[in-house]
Amino acid sequence: MLFRSGSSYDFHYGRFLFEHFPEGTDFPPLTPPVAPDDLPVADVRAFSIDDASTTEIDDAFSVTARAGGGWRVGIHIAAPGLGFGRGSDIDAIARQRLSTVYMPGNKITMLPDSVVDAFTLQAGRTCAAVSLYLDLSPDLSVAAQETRLERVPVEANLRHHDLEPVFNDDTLLHGGPDFPWKKELVLLWELATIMEAGRGKPATNQVQTDYSFAVDWDRADADGPGVVSIGQRLRGSPLDKLVAELMIAANATWGKCLDEAGVPGIYRVQGGGKVRMATAAAPHEGLGVDCYAWSSSPLRRYVDMVNQWQLISVLRGEAPPFPPKSPELMEAVRDFDIAYSAYAEFQRHMERYWCLRWLRQRDDARIAARVLRDNVVRVDGLPFVFKVGGMPLQMPGAHIALDITDTDLLDVDMRARFVSVLAEPASDARGDENAQ
Repeated sequence: MLFRSGSSYDFHYGRFLFEHFPEGTDFPPLTPPVAPDDLPVADVRAFSIDDASTTEIDDAFSVTARAGGGWRVGIHIAAPGLGFGRGSDIDAIARQRLSTVYMPGNKITMLPDSVVDAFTLQAGRTCAAVSLYLDLSPDLSVAAQETRLERVPVEANLRHHDLEPVFNDDTLLHGGPDFPWKKELVLLWELATIMEAGRGKPATNQVQTDYSFAVDWDRADADGPGVVSIGQRLRGSPLDKLVAELMIAANATWGKCLDEAGVPGIYRVQGGGKVRMATAAAPHEGLGVDCYAWSSSPLRRYVDMVNQWQLISVLRGEAPPFPPKSPELMEAVRDFDIAYSAYAEFQRHMERYWCLRWLRQRDDARIAARVLRDNVVRVDGLPFVFKVGGMPLQMPGAHIALDITDTDLLDVDMRARFVSVLAEPASDARGDENAQ
């Protein structure tokens, strides 16, 4: 059903469903998979790090002291690939959807809740996982590594909003309060710093701002259901680096494992500034690794699920579900690339829509913005970029005041009138969308 309440939100959401989910978002009836219980149980205490809204918990970590010194670091990835295989009813669902669709205030999951619930790395449970272990010397150099299929006891699901006030650049530099898992987090951050230096590439964009959208569907305004709040944080925090580096380590290691075994996988390849998907290992220049196979989000992305099936076959010495030169694998790569791009564009579109809703909630026509180039500006505190017609020529980086003259929730656009210059650009200002 396209229009539940006749709001502008329903127009945009309904159009997306019509194009990509014409039969709706409900899942067909199916028998929930059973997580295997015959795997060895790891002697670890694992914890995950996620946003508060995350339910598809794909990854967790553990730190265990080694006899004689050093540590064993575990990178544990949820293993739905141990509960169902290629050609199953659940595979057909995942193959059709290809990825979870994200948007402010809502998401359309790739897998049914019953499947996610069976394999998500929920605290208080012992969960099926593919684990990469790094044996570290006291100086944090990697002495050995091992990949295992096992069940992992998950003790905690840590959340960003709880950790970042006590685990950040300032507390790492000057010390801070004690809190559960602090020692493990500090050690993993130190390891991540060494890994980042070894690759010669930053794990995250250090000058990009990330925006978070929270929609309260129990409230409404004049534009319909939902009242939105928008937060921002600078990417590149210690938590960002920690998670990113360990995921890079897992994806690069397992991609190399597939390549050395002669088993095809799905790789992210970057050369000459261009990123593409491929079924053969090749360098990812932007990350500084020999190969990079998405394997760390099998509950959310179909390519990760495929790579997990392929990796399981290698670990078990079995024939891979997708053999070399498999046309079905190439089709999956093509379809995923198309769908993933469309889902990402829809997410950006809806973020833009909710920015307008936020501005309309303020009931204040005056805004501040930063000039990016020519008459293109970005609104302060929002990922909203638009053109200001008739604005006098300004240097990139100039801070200006504008009066909103019109907002259009169907075209998702805004018109504004130039008022004044609030501040001239700094001498080192840059006119790109990530300039702070």
